[in-house]
Amino acid sequence: MAGDEDGRADAADGVPEAVGVPEGGDAAAADGVPDSGGVPEAGDVPDTGGSADEAGAPEAAEARRARIRRRTRRVLYGALILLCTGALLIAGTGYWAYQHYTGRVQRIPHVFPTDVPAAALPPPSRSGSQTFLLVGVDSRSDLPTTGKDAKAPEWKPGAQRSDTMMLVHLPADHKHAYVVSLPRDSWVNVPGHGMAKLNAAFSWGGPPLLIDTVQRLTRVKIDHLAVIDWSGFRKLTDAVGGVDITVDRTVTRRNGPGGVWTAGPHHMDGDDALDYVRERYGLPGGDLDRTHRQQNFLRAVLSKVLSGGTVTNPLKLKRTLDQVTSVVSVDDRLSDGALRDLVWDMRSVRSSDMVFMNAPVAGFDTIQKQSVVLLDDTGSAQLWEAVRNDTMADFVATHSLDTLGTHVS
Repeated sequence: MAGDEDGRADAADGVPEAVGVPEGGDAAAADGVPDSGGVPEAGDVPDTGGSADEAGAPEAAEARRARIRRRTRRVLYGALILLCTGALLIAGTGYWAYQHYTGRVQRIPHVFPTDVPAAALPPPSRSGSQTFLLVGVDSRSDLPTTGKDAKAPEWKPGAQRSDTMMLVHLPADHKHAYVVSLPRDSWVNVPGHGMAKLNAAFSWGGPPLLIDTVQRLTRVKIDHLAVIDWSGFRKLTDAVGGVDITVDRTVTRRNGPGGVWTAGPHHMDGDDALDYVRERYGLPGGDLDRTHRQQNFLRAVLSKVLSGGTVTNPLKLKRTLDQVTSVVSVDDRLSDGALRDLVWDMRSVRSSDMVFMNAPVAGFDTIQKQSVVLLDDTGSAQLWEAVRNDTMADFVATHSLDTLGTHVS
């Protein structure tokens, strides 16, 4: 019993018993101390030859793999940072461009009519859609009247005439644009003046009277106004490097240097383009052919700006945007934010997504010794209803219209 007690004491102290050898080296394994009194079986004896190198090899390999993983993470993190930085720079540049260019557009105050009887007011535009009145002004002056460089008032009685008037309808889906030209010689009722040519409204009462006249004529609400004069027209044409326009057949060139416009393609600078769009005498369709020329020019400019490398070339884009914003004036209701939203909403529209047409015409006449255009009341009423209801896509697909084709005189 004494020996048992001594052995238990030794075991409790963590010291192996010197006399007794545990079976199978269990005690040594448990204590972590090698058994000095017992000889392990042959199969249990470790081979000490090269054991240090082999034991270290897996650790070295794992260390190498850890270093590779760390380098890979650093590269990926660096690439991600560069990508995010690039995205932020692009977004920042885009935001700056939006702020910069929309803030440069000249605003015209007080363009909308006031004191119009409720019965003469058109219904509001369908939600999400907008209609602009685009006006080209012939000021008979070398001084610019529109844009940031304007040196003369946008309008004063009798000093300017609106030679180009287009309703530009932008549908709620932002997938297309519809441009309807109103012939300047359209015989219409001008509020407070009686029957007269449409372009007389601008001469007599400026933008408010013109907008009032067009709204009463069409029952379409004009949401915004954009105006450019002929001085700005020339500058804009030159800013995009001129335009390429094909004349369908040889016709007399009565403006500028005179002579003829020969059938075939022409590269036109600002002066040539201005002569081209102002011509109406000698054209088979008179004023209607003139409006198609104006549409043809607008289509050519848009085709060049939107798909000719200008958008993707920062230098060309900056130059074009500088020029556009310097020659066009808009109403003061079109805020910078609204203009930015408009540009963003219409970002995917190209010239091929735009439909150009003339308002339906019943014929021509001479009234009070003036050559006038008589609008087709029935056809026009259907067109204006489609604009009001934002159903122009269906209307164009189901009606015969005087649309702009590929052959223009």
